[in-house]
Amino acid sequence: MRLPSRTPPVRSLSPAALVVWPVALWLATVGNLPLWQRLSGMDLTAAIPVLLFPVLGAVAALLSLLAWPRLLRPLASLLVVVSAFNSHFMWQYGAVIDPTMMANVVHTDLHEVRDLLSWSLPLTLLLLAGPPLWWIWRRPVGWRGPVSQTARNLAGAGIGLALAVAVALPGYSHLASLARNHKPVRYMINPLNTVYASARLVADQVPQQVEPLIPVGEDAVLLRPVATGTPAPLLVLVVGETARAADWGLNGHARQTTPELAEWQTRQGLVNFPDVASCGTNTQVSVPCMFSPLTREQGGDRPARHENLLDVLQRAGLAVMWIDNQSGCKGVCARVPSARPVPDPALCEGDECLDEALLRGLDQRLAELDPARRARGTVLVLHTMGSHGPAYFKRSPADRKPFQPECTSITLADCPADALRNAYDNSIAYTDHVLGSTLHWLEAQARSGQFATGLVYASDHGESLGEGQVYLHGLPYAFAPIEQKRVPMVAWLSAPLQRASGVGPECLRNRAAQPVSHDHLFHSVLGLMAVKTRARDESLNLFRPCGA
Repeated sequence: MRLPSRTPPVRSLSPAALVVWPVALWLATVGNLPLWQRLSGMDLTAAIPVLLFPVLGAVAALLSLLAWPRLLRPLASLLVVVSAFNSHFMWQYGAVIDPTMMANVVHTDLHEVRDLLSWSLPLTLLLLAGPPLWWIWRRPVGWRGPVSQTARNLAGAGIGLALAVAVALPGYSHLASLARNHKPVRYMINPLNTVYASARLVADQVPQQVEPLIPVGEDAVLLRPVATGTPAPLLVLVVGETARAADWGLNGHARQTTPELAEWQTRQGLVNFPDVASCGTNTQVSVPCMFSPLTREQGGDRPARHENLLDVLQRAGLAVMWIDNQSGCKGVCARVPSARPVPDPALCEGDECLDEALLRGLDQRLAELDPARRARGTVLVLHTMGSHGPAYFKRSPADRKPFQPECTSITLADCPADALRNAYDNSIAYTDHVLGSTLHWLEAQARSGQFATGLVYASDHGESLGEGQVYLHGLPYAFAPIEQKRVPMVAWLSAPLQRASGVGPECLRNRAAQPVSHDHLFHSVLGLMAVKTRARDESLNLFRPCGA
């Protein structure tokens, strides 16, 4: 009698043989293709083997320490998928993965994610993550007892580190030169860049969550109480998004992207600041830093440990409101009234609105603020969508696109350079229109005799449009290109506010001719709104030489 044949059992392999070293080899080679391509493009091909083996050893050591039942395969899979995602964005936009970029990822909302999705993303994930994921899960892993497995893991980590050190030491001079002269390379090493950035982010953010904010301006008082029958100050502070100084018409751009502001500059005393440095290269850093009492050198670009400008204004008795058309105020408005734009079918699609929606219902919002505070003065903050990429074509309505043809793809490298610049400049031109409309509203408020009005606009950071094969923003500040760090800024004061503050446009233009940065904003707004406090640094008050 013939017995039925049996399928021989699949032999399990050790974690090192099945997962650790095969996956480490894949990640170090294929998982770092953008890095190896970057080095080849810089004529640094000789540096590839010098860096490859330390990366292989370091990743193998990391996976060895993670080699535990129920942990190794899920975590190895996560590192593979994350590395594939990183590679996609490095290829598409020239991105690097550092702690600030990781903070951007954590705080990215659905709208921003949607704008970054393209058909090339799943293809990249399939090619770079598919094979190692299949390998990781295809066969059973042979595990030992806790003591034996611990010894095995430590031995594997030691071997990985020994390999990294054995290659790194002889090539130290090359590695040191590479790290010193080509700093972005350090943040392109998958998946170590993500592990490092995540650890740094946790170390920075956890104290912020558990420690109370340090109070600022507890002695804040108004220097110029509003007399009965005189207009109260009303300042609109517009926080721009991704507007770079190079494409700002008032700064001498080759084509006029700011025609409405140019008219206000000629006839109504608007002042342009042509040399303004941002505090960071992304919203998560720059917006809190703009409102921080600390300068960038003092740590204003790090997670907030102090209260901010809005807290001081409110403590001084002023009415404050933040109106957000972006992905949130990054904690700046946590202790003041805040709102989203009033939905308008002509300006909004779903829950995403064009920036003109910020102006809808402003009179009503103003009327709803505490009357006692409003009588002393008001600061409204409008956080715009601005020129947020990569979907620049979405940032301007169909009837306000003066530059054609425009790029309508989020894969920016696939767009002709002229079409990409047209789409971006259309968004700047629309920002000009939104600011012009805001100025008209403020002028009407001043004519009513109830308010002495003013406007200050500053963008949070700039943008790269393919210079050096880099797109978008968010590169570490130390080596970010100038396009990501130079931003536009303007100020306008109505005649009543000029009289109250003593600040005239001619004097302010003289001050604007000098270099300015986000460091000035906190102290300048306090000066303009006549808030006296020890937290106010007169050397950083842009309005000080002119009277405020």
